[in-house]
Amino acid sequence: MTTHRETMMVSNVSPARPSVPTLFDSHMHTPLCKHAVGEPEDYAEQALAEGLKGIIFTCHNPIPEGWAQQVRMSVAEFDTYVEIVNRAKAAYEGRLEILLGLESDFAPGMEPWLEELHGKADFHYILGSVHCHFAEYRERYFRSDLRAFQRQYFEHLAESAESGLFDCLAHPDLIRVVELNAWDADVLLDDIRRVLDRIAATGVAMELNTSGALKGGHEVHPCESMLREMKAREIPIVIGSDAHQPERVSDYFMPALSQLMKVGYDKISAFRGRERYEIDLMDALRSLTAPPGDGSEIQ
Repeated sequence: MTTHRETMMVSNVSPARPSVPTLFDSHMHTPLCKHAVGEPEDYAEQALAEGLKGIIFTCHNPIPEGWAQQVRMSVAEFDTYVEIVNRAKAAYEGRLEILLGLESDFAPGMEPWLEELHGKADFHYILGSVHCHFAEYRERYFRSDLRAFQRQYFEHLAESAESGLFDCLAHPDLIRVVELNAWDADVLLDDIRRVLDRIAATGVAMELNTSGALKGGHEVHPCESMLREMKAREIPIVIGSDAHQPERVSDYFMPALSQLMKVGYDKISAFRGRERYEIDLMDALRSLTAPPGDGSEIQ
């Protein structure tokens, strides 16, 4: 498994760390989504070991019927989700901030349900996701032309930002996993630029999702060319591991933050009470825990 401890030397950074942690992992799941393992407390323990300030649980939202029910909590389990996150929050009070979030699927027509759902709890953070690899999405939007399907995905990404329902857009080049051999960001770059112009106009943040490093292509979401276009538009960026196992909390964060520095970011964003605030990227790097001698020390 690729982890944030993968060798990545960061030059010209003082080895001194801030006296308190600064960084959140803003994307992780619970067993209620039916494809994650470990209780919220297990993720919290890993976060403490990694030197994080806090974590935000963003389990897959319930949808009343017919949309990838096998990978999300049911509507009846929603209250349980809120309860188990709040249980962990109380248990770690004063040691680790644990916040309640949600990862909500977007497709045109879902807006009324999402608006209702997002009002059912005191969320700190709502991620919007276009899960283009779900069978239901493909059945609705794929018409044998893969390039058109890729463009449709990015159109929906822009529409999700414009809906006003979300704080941040998750894994924003997820379409590449549908057919990795047919993915070419350069071919789509003009389309991506137009979409990013629309997203930038909304003020919605976008996610650097490190789970992409574990998939085919071994690159975080989004790819570097898209990251550069995001920076050119000053789109705020939030980092998340998309952890479905406790050991993946803050996975690959050090090299991912270094990549953000490479493309010109000096701040990353986090959310509390659905309000965005910024963290100095250099402070975030320094505050992460790295075991001595593993080749990932900040120098």
